[in-house]
Amino acid sequence: DCCKWIFHMTTSKPKQAALHKLAHDCHSTDACCDSGCSAPVACDRHKDLSPPDRYCRHGESIARVTAVDRDQYTVRNAESEVPAKLTGKAIYASASSVDQPCVGDWVSVRYHDSGAHASILEVLPRTSFLRRRKPGAKGEFQMIAVNIDLAFIVQSCHVDFNVRRLERYLVITSEGGIEPVILLTKSDLVSPVELEQLISRIRDAGIGARVIALSNVSGNGVDQVRELIEPGKTCCLLGSSGVGKTTLINSLVGDCDLTTSAVSASGEGRHTTTRRQLIVLEQGGSLIDMPGMRELGMLGVSEGIDDSFSDIRAYSHKCRFADCTHTSEPGCAIREGIANEELDPEHFQNYLKLKKESEFHEMSNLEKRRKDRAFGKFVRSVKKGKGKQDRY
Repeated sequence: DCCKWIFHMTTSKPKQAALHKLAHDCHSTDACCDSGCSAPVACDRHKDLSPPDRYCRHGESIARVTAVDRDQYTVRNAESEVPAKLTGKAIYASASSVDQPCVGDWVSVRYHDSGAHASILEVLPRTSFLRRRKPGAKGEFQMIAVNIDLAFIVQSCHVDFNVRRLERYLVITSEGGIEPVILLTKSDLVSPVELEQLISRIRDAGIGARVIALSNVSGNGVDQVRELIEPGKTCCLLGSSGVGKTTLINSLVGDCDLTTSAVSASGEGRHTTTRRQLIVLEQGGSLIDMPGMRELGMLGVSEGIDDSFSDIRAYSHKCRFADCTHTSEPGCAIREGIANEELDPEHFQNYLKLKKESEFHEMSNLEKRRKDRAFGKFVRSVKKGKGKQDRY
């Protein structure tokens, strides 16, 4: 039965596509089978929230997770925003914390006490995601936010600008299937010539994403950002603390009054946002604000690295040997590109660094222990050989 199968679908991309098709096919179905499923009914929906096409069991509704605080959730439907908790059955069905509700998730809920609070029954399939290696954990992901169409990667023109960090953000957005847009804030603190130099550094690193220079003081560029947050779209703000993300949200939302901090004498901002939250804008789009991330560890991002460093991948295809390590082999196109100043050597070194980091964290604990033991044997053999030489 298609409805029963939809209710038990996993979150793989092929099944996400099948979900939408089967939900559409079920539109003309009068009732489900006699195995316990009720006849499908249209869920609560709001034109600004654009939930996926799906039908609920009787008594269930669709809502969106707008905030998460440990095991406490806030969900929003067309009328209100209420606290919610994950049911024990849903917790048991989760293979890991990655499968549990996250900011941006569409969830199936059941309301209680005239809609005063809700129980989260199921997390619907995700269309995109932002995730990183969980700080302090080995081989584990931390989901940051999901179901995002556009990611605004925010860097300050004055203090925070860092192309290598920008490349990290581009890798995780590419891996999660999210379109990136780079925002250079505090453009009023640099001259037009300096601004052009910053944009040139971005282009020299092979980054082709759209770049918008804006100032929260003069308002330049804010309208361009507002136009990109179209009705039905979900956008997010990524960047370090103090780059002006919260101030930008206040400019975009208008009647929102999120707390901000004054900049320091050097022009550097101060940390303000303390948790991730989804805000629905008047024009119909949604915006996810999140705290600055001190650590952005790579894990399972091989495809994102290849996409973000497409210029290096294109050069590697021209190497004489298919297994070229780009170190000493003759006919290496990448080394020739660097020698001819066609490729930025720092850009290439960061590519190698991110790839090595991702591959290391993907290794199983057993593989890491074997590698550590092999390295330990090598060190001991070197010391032993050195000791013999000293005796002679």
